[in-house]
Amino acid sequence: MPDRSGFRILIVDDDPAVAQLASGVLTAHGFPAPAHVTTGAQALLAAARADVLLLDQSLPDMQGREVLAALRAFPQPPAVVMVTAHGSEAFAAEALRAGADDYLVKDAALPTLLPEIVERIRRIRSLRAALSNAEHELLRAERRAAEGAALVTLQHEVNNPLMAASAELELLLTGDEPLTGGQIESLGTIRTMLERIGEILRQSGRPAEAADPLAPQAGDASSGQLTRERGRALLLVPDRGTARVISSLLRQADFAADEVGSPDALVSAANAFDVTLVVVAERALPAGLPPTGKRAFRLMVLQDGEGAAAAQAGADAVFVLPLDPGAFARALVDF
Repeated sequence: MPDRSGFRILIVDDDPAVAQLASGVLTAHGFPAPAHVTTGAQALLAAARADVLLLDQSLPDMQGREVLAALRAFPQPPAVVMVTAHGSEAFAAEALRAGADDYLVKDAALPTLLPEIVERIRRIRSLRAALSNAEHELLRAERRAAEGAALVTLQHEVNNPLMAASAELELLLTGDEPLTGGQIESLGTIRTMLERIGEILRQSGRPAEAADPLAPQAGDASSGQLTRERGRALLLVPDRGTARVISSLLRQADFAADEVGSPDALVSAANAFDVTLVVVAERALPAGLPPTGKRAFRLMVLQDGEGAAAAQAGADAVFVLPLDPGAFARALVDF
């Protein structure tokens, strides 16, 4: 079961029986005990401390859609599941158009549907958070790469005149024309300063190179050598958002992540000696991967189909989409 302990749920309903039922159903499915308020005003005050609101349409002080509209103005609004005693297609369409993530009707199906809907929202929010972290990491990498490129350009621009000045200085010191003691002392001081400038440039270049995450590292596919401690991971995931999240998680787990573009390319690349992990979407699973027991890598499949292909391929681990980044990260730790 995925870790749901940190997911914060707020029930907004003035009917204590409904609130008690919803709370009991959710805690029975591993969610933490929800908070509970009875009015729209209380909901707006408590919403910043919640990840999802179960929002009743009819409240003592305002309509649920009014609360929903106010929540949409929050900088980081929680997810909202609209709840009504009288469901209809018109209500569902209106709620979704207004920005609700889903809706529920207070009927016999509520105990079954509620944990499914909340879990789907939890996974989506977790995936969005992981994607946001991956995007921030990408921006930092791009910024560091740009800074590194600017520094290389600066070093090149300064180094050339620096070398020319040093050469001219040596010519003066070793030339045939006699120099006074004061001139020799001044030229010696200039030579010391030039050497110091050169050393500063060399020292400034070292941390930039070390901090550039896009530079080939030991184990990067671009370097052609296995330098990452945990080896190389191949990734074939058509969904770009999910692929970026997984690439980020793989790098954080000390894998060299290498995306491939097609099933045929995956089969070809999987035979390399340094491949220790293959992550592939089920619908992109190639038939030519080595069978279980004859492959040197572990196979992780993202289930976006019925699951039969993953079972037939002998997957070592299967993750149902939408991806739960926390569960995937824990699997990498246990790899």
